[in-house]
Amino acid sequence: MKFFVAAVLAAIAGCGEQFTKKEGPKYRFAPITRTDIVKTVEATGTVAPIKKVEVGAQVNGKIIKLFADYNSLVTNGQVVALIDPQVYEAQYKSALAQLHANEANVKKCEAALKLAEKTLARKEALSKKQLASVADYDNALEVRDAAIAALDQAKAQVEQSHASVSQTKANLDYCTIVSPVDGTVTERSVDEGQTVVSSMNAVPIFTIAEDLRRIQVEATVPEADVGSICEGQKVTFTADAYRKRFHGVVRQVRLAAKTTNNVVTYPIIIEAANDDPKAMLFPGMTANISVETARAEDVLAVSSAALRFRPNEADFNAAREAAGGEIPRGRKIWLPEGEGGMRFVKVEEGVSDASFTQIKGADELEGKEAILGYATTRTAGGGGGGAVNPFKPKFPQRNKNKGTAPEPRK
Repeated sequence: MKFFVAAVLAAIAGCGEQFTKKEGPKYRFAPITRTDIVKTVEATGTVAPIKKVEVGAQVNGKIIKLFADYNSLVTNGQVVALIDPQVYEAQYKSALAQLHANEANVKKCEAALKLAEKTLARKEALSKKQLASVADYDNALEVRDAAIAALDQAKAQVEQSHASVSQTKANLDYCTIVSPVDGTVTERSVDEGQTVVSSMNAVPIFTIAEDLRRIQVEATVPEADVGSICEGQKVTFTADAYRKRFHGVVRQVRLAAKTTNNVVTYPIIIEAANDDPKAMLFPGMTANISVETARAEDVLAVSSAALRFRPNEADFNAAREAAGGEIPRGRKIWLPEGEGGMRFVKVEEGVSDASFTQIKGADELEGKEAILGYATTRTAGGGGGGAVNPFKPKFPQRNKNKGTAPEPRK
């Protein structure tokens, strides 16, 4: 019995020593392997037609007939609306009548001028024979000059009447509103019977999208990211209405900066095809865009957190002594060395997508594990290479990208 109690006490003491024994330093690791890295700039934008035309009224009046509605397909020159033409028809007829009267007046003045010239010729002949006084000759000359002036005035009135007829005819023609382009009606702002007023601030009757087979996305990008965006870059984007990725190209980076809540943004224009009848993008839809700014395929990469790791003072001093008393500046990766030690390898950064970074000049590190950080007391104690952090980002698989990043080229 005494022997059994002694054995139990010895076992308990041994267990206590096992549980209180401190283990060496534990690390969290990140694998170093080959993968594809795509650097993107994310933003949101709005789908819009590439060219949009607002069709308004150039004269005032009541809409008596509409020949188009929402989603109507229209062609260039097609009649889409009609304004009551009665007032403008009357003005045109009045101007036309005035033109005829002025033309008749020209003929009358021409006849008066011919008579005045004949009279002047007779007075001149009689004056040379001294059969008429000089005063009669002067009066005939004055009448002739007055007839010439009256004729010139009558011709000017005819020209003025021509202009008036052209203006009233144009106003009459403006009562018939036609489409200036081929396209689709996306908005109708008036109804039949409604009176429209022509002015700079007037509401347009129709809004026509010229060609919805191609659309553009107008997005805003913060100033911190706009420097990496340029024309011709590939873009992928999604719309909430479809479970599909759409592809486009950056066509313009506009310089029209806008400041909202102290954040400066710049608009970028993305052009894309819209010819899929099963996934047609509508104007006004919200697009979540991803602009590919850099790509590296089949490169050696590691978690970006590994490049930010800094050892504690004791480990740093030990690594410095092992390196001969000097640790160079610059980016480096720390690797486990021996029992609880570590060493550094200087690397050059390449393309980074924030989660993972390409490393250059260190091909010998492929397949190894870089130190990501120290394991805490709670997470330490796992076998092998240390604890598994559930919040650590997973390494991207070969030829697969998360989010809306573009697929790797084949």
